[in-house]
Amino acid sequence: MAGQGTPATALLAKRKVTHRTHPYDVSPDAPNYGALVAAALGVPPERLFKSLVAEVDGALTVAVVPVSGELDLKALAAAVGGKRAALADRAVAERATGYVRGGISPLGQRKRLPTVLDSSALDHPTVYVSAGRRGLQVELAPADLVALTDARVAPLSTC
Repeated sequence: MAGQGTPATALLAKRKVTHRTHPYDVSPDAPNYGALVAAALGVPPERLFKSLVAEVDGALTVAVVPVSGELDLKALAAAVGGKRAALADRAVAERATGYVRGGISPLGQRKRLPTVLDSSALDHPTVYVSAGRRGLQVELAPADLVALTDARVAPLSTC
C-alpha cells in the first residue's frame, strides 16, 4: 500500500499542486495521536492539521484544525452560518468522505463537503493534512488547500 496513491494525492497531481507526501508509523488508536504524528514527522504540532467531520444544523461540514488544539463547535457553526454543530458519527463521516478515521483528508473526498480551515493555517508557509490514508500526510501551501477545497477560513481552534 505504501506506493499507492489516494484520491487526495491524485487530486494534487491532477491539479499540478506543489506538495510532498510524508509517511509515518503511529497506531491510529494511540492516545494523543496528532502529537505523536507531529513528533514522528519532526514538525511542530501547530503545522499538522486534523480533518474532523461535523454536522452543522444537520449538514455535514469538514473542520480542519491544528492537532495542538480542539475544535470549537460554536465557532464552526458560526463560520458556516449555522446555529448548532456536533461531531458526526464515525460511520457517517467515513461513508461521506470515502476515508477511514485517522485517514480522513480534506482533499479528494467521495462527496465534496463544505470545508472550514482554521485561520492559524495561514501563519505557516506549508501545513500538513492527511493524504487520505493512515500513515501518510501531505504537505502543501495553505492557499492551495483553501483553493482545492473551496474552504472558508475562520478561527476554529481552542488552544
